[in-house]
Amino acid sequence: MKKHNYSAGPCILPQEVFEEASQAILNFNNSGLSILEISHRSKDFVEVMEEARNLSLELLGLEGKGYKALFLQGGANMQFLMVAYNLLGKKAAYLNTSTWSSKAIKEAKLFGEVNVVASSEDKNFSYIPKGFKIPDDVDYFHCTSNNTIFGTQIKKFPSTKVPVVCDMSSDIFSRQLDFSKFDLIYAGAQKNMGPAGTTLVVVKEDILGEVERKIPSMLDYKVHISKDSMYNTPAVYAVYVSLLTMRWLKANGGIAAIEEQNEKKAALLYSEIDINPLFKGFTATEDRSIMNATFNLSKDSLKDKFDRMWKDAGINGLNGHRSVGGYRASMYNALPLESVQVLVDVMSDLERGA
Repeated sequence: MKKHNYSAGPCILPQEVFEEASQAILNFNNSGLSILEISHRSKDFVEVMEEARNLSLELLGLEGKGYKALFLQGGANMQFLMVAYNLLGKKAAYLNTSTWSSKAIKEAKLFGEVNVVASSEDKNFSYIPKGFKIPDDVDYFHCTSNNTIFGTQIKKFPSTKVPVVCDMSSDIFSRQLDFSKFDLIYAGAQKNMGPAGTTLVVVKEDILGEVERKIPSMLDYKVHISKDSMYNTPAVYAVYVSLLTMRWLKANGGIAAIEEQNEKKAALLYSEIDINPLFKGFTATEDRSIMNATFNLSKDSLKDKFDRMWKDAGINGLNGHRSVGGYRASMYNALPLESVQVLVDVMSDLERGA
């Protein structure tokens, strides 16, 4: 039986992507070779990389606007370092809303002064700070759009004159934004785009080359741009599956269409959390993520029963992160509304039987 997959990452992907990707393992593009064994310099894969880079810009509405797309390795953790290496001259501003932004701040402090303009750590990252000021004399402002562990999401991004860098690892391609307001976006593929192993970086070229330090080639965005993401051997299969997922997204109406579905899924689950007395949400209502819903039982005595019920219903990956406890339902793009209804039915059944 196919599971209802709520795992936070690596995440659910569309069934048709699995099918096409599995066929490519046996015979990619009728080449008689597996996608796992073809050369990354071959015409077939060069075309994959080019389409993946172009399609990511198309989906984000950034074609012809001075941006370059890269598929790199090392996950978001590597980007915490690369962002600062390439952009931080003297001082940068960071918004601290999660474990991941805390890690980004730690790496940035190796390169210069870090001004944490606001933090929600005082309430275990259960809300998004608001009303903070971003200084005009910093090299850039960094934020995390969606916080996978704690289930918060920035709904309105601050206005600033300085370059804006955003970690969109867990909500990339999930909702409509004016992406031209961001100067650098990065996202580990395994949250909402593809398998683990590659990271999408979208950067506006004119913000690069400003720092005085020498940057090692593997950490230099300009080097990767000059080599079309082929400076070193890329994660061939991860890039290919990410391309298939982006093709799927485009064929199904793009970001506008998927946002509508994501809003319906989130509304369905949060409605049950709010009306069911056996459950309580973890995050501030106005900051709830449409990707990662975090909640707890109001009675610990029901935990064993509830765990049996959702597992018996074919649900997978619902346990919350150790930093929060309780439960986390990750409703990424490929999760169907029907899977959310299964979870809601289980929660409702628990109330009736309590």
